[in-house]
Amino acid sequence: MPVIDVTQDLDTRTLTITAEFAAPVERIWRIYADPRQLEKVWGPPTYPATFVDHDLTPGGRVTYYMTGPEGEKFAGYWKVTAVDEPRTFSFEDGFADLDFQPNPDLPVSTNVYTFSEHDGRTRATYVSTYETADGLQKVLEMGVIEGASAAINQIDELVAS
Repeated sequence: MPVIDVTQDLDTRTLTITAEFAAPVERIWRIYADPRQLEKVWGPPTYPATFVDHDLTPGGRVTYYMTGPEGEKFAGYWKVTAVDEPRTFSFEDGFADLDFQPNPDLPVSTNVYTFSEHDGRTRATYVSTYETADGLQKVLEMGVIEGASAAINQIDELVAS
């Protein structure tokens, strides 16, 4: 399994997931840069994603929805804040309605995804910081660790194909 560590810290309001992939950094970067590849790994296997907008540039916007097993849809958005291809990108990630308008009742996180070479593999560090400890606690209760880990664990299969 690619996920090798998960750390949550309510004091710093952060969730950090570390993973390693059997592929070079540039290959892992392409997954996040290409919405059709990203659809195969964003969201747990039973909640596949569909990306509607995908502008992975500073100031860009990414919108998507995940479709659950019963056909229900859950939307989200990113506001891309920084990109240093192929090493890192940063973005705000939030929940949205199906018109991709932010849902103010659910927490927003600031995210930094970093990819580095590590013993011929790629080490990915995914850090999400929430505005409040309550916001982090809310997504923990919603199953963010399980969902994100299941999503990330799909990447090895994608890069092997």
